Amino acid sequence: MRVHQIQMVLAVLALSGAVQVQGGVQEVHNVYELSGQIAHKARFSTDVAEDKYTPPEEMDPQFWYDLANEEINKRLALPKLDTKMAKNVIMFLGDGMPLTTVTAARILKGQRQGKTGEESSLSFEKFPHTGLSRTYCSNAQVPDSACTATAYLCGVKTNIINIGVSAAVNFNNCTASQDPANRLTSIAEWAQNAGKATGIVTTTTLTHASPSGAYAKTANRMWECDTDVTNYGVDASSCIDMATQLVTQTPGKNFDIMFGGGMGKFLPKTIQDSHGKAGERSDGVNLLSKWQSQHKGGVLVSNRKQLLSVNVSAVGNIIGLFQSQLMKFHIDADETYQPTLSELTEVTIKKLSQNENGYFAFIEGGLIDYGNHYTQAGYALDEALEFEKAIQLARDITDIEDTLIVVTADHGHAVSIAGYPGRGTDILGINRHDTDINGVQYSVLNYAAGPNQYLDENGQRIPLDGILGDVDSIAPSYIPKDQGVHSGEDVGIWASGPQSYLFTGVMQQSTIPHLMAYASCIGNGQKFCDKTA
Repeated sequence: MRVHQIQMVLAVLALSGAVQVQGGVQEVHNVYELSGQIAHKARFSTDVAEDKYTPPEEMDPQFWYDLANEEINKRLALPKLDTKMAKNVIMFLGDGMPLTTVTAARILKGQRQGKTGEESSLSFEKFPHTGLSRTYCSNAQVPDSACTATAYLCGVKTNIINIGVSAAVNFNNCTASQDPANRLTSIAEWAQNAGKATGIVTTTTLTHASPSGAYAKTANRMWECDTDVTNYGVDASSCIDMATQLVTQTPGKNFDIMFGGGMGKFLPKTIQDSHGKAGERSDGVNLLSKWQSQHKGGVLVSNRKQLLSVNVSAVGNIIGLFQSQLMKFHIDADETYQPTLSELTEVTIKKLSQNENGYFAFIEGGLIDYGNHYTQAGYALDEALEFEKAIQLARDITDIEDTLIVVTADHGHAVSIAGYPGRGTDILGINRHDTDINGVQYSVLNYAAGPNQYLDENGQRIPLDGILGDVDSIAPSYIPKDQGVHSGEDVGIWASGPQSYLFTGVMQQSTIPHLMAYASCIGNGQKFCDKTA
């Protein structure tokens, strides 16, 4: 920007009280910027700035008094469940779902319904109890999905990239990962030991980091099959890959339900899977044949039609592998071929509910993370909305008196909503009420790091009209990088059902499985049943 332009902008800011020329702390709140009029002022336009939209009903103070009373009455009418045990526990995990993504998904939900959006709510936001989870891992300020899965499923924080082993294990150290002193058990195993049914559901692969926290013990989250182990310079004959652990070891071999992608990790390279691609294993082992031989009444399904045709009362264990690798984004998927997360959730609950002792289910919306990594916020938000639909379904078809539902995220992503956009601004679009110092409007959603900074040959930001707004648009980022990165802030926890009041305040992520175990009277730690015995 030329010197005289900067001087003129500073003059405008000074008129609004946004800049002090004296020493000390300077005022930063600019009323023209907050009202949206700076977008015109900075360009030195004589046009009258358009006021931000206010819904007419919100102009009446009584609207807010009535809303407050409504929310108070909802809380007063909540069932008092702190004296009940949780027979069943369902843990929903939104992978890579920071509070910013929750807020943006809420807005998108409302805007899809023709509303301004900000006033909408996601299903789990209506749960009565809310807390925060501290996501750092033993050697990482900002974590990955492996060390976090170990925390929220095994109850122990560990090093980044580790799954199911303690922080005494370093990256890629197979020997240390096999030391019994370093190996952990998960809440899924605690539930099985108590005679409960168990299941894992994901939209990634069954051997991905998050679901693997329920069964795997590994020094490298990438050891999904034997070929992967070899590729990281480790002897696959002595270090058991995660797919093999799932099929042959406890607790994986005892899961009643396993739904996700990643069929290739279970089949040799010489076999074509149900989706037309070659398997990935080098050892020649067909783990799906092995699984079926171990579960005589077990059923393997690989598409939506097969899934929905299963009579859960007439079969034993069920494994569903709906893509060769990761499942597809909901937006891109063939809805007649790939089941939705809600459909996977419904079949899971119906099957697990047959166990009179109750059940534990882990259900992951795993592709929220991928949308944020791609800095394609539209994908991330749509996946979050599919996630919240599954949670609503689960709450609708279970009994709040005996089923505890806990919703959380493993880690955040470096995405922000910023710049004072007015009510109803397209959450995937451009902030029409503010500009940068050069007078260029900018995106509502922005990532700290990512592949596209939208700069011209002089390094100046370009206008984004015609670029943003579509669900697959790549949002702007500040730091040039091939993909978006995780963030280290706390993530939300939402809980409903017996003992859900425990999930309030700020807690270590590793406390979450211990609270679920307490509520359902499983594991070797404190139990609600001990208190009431």
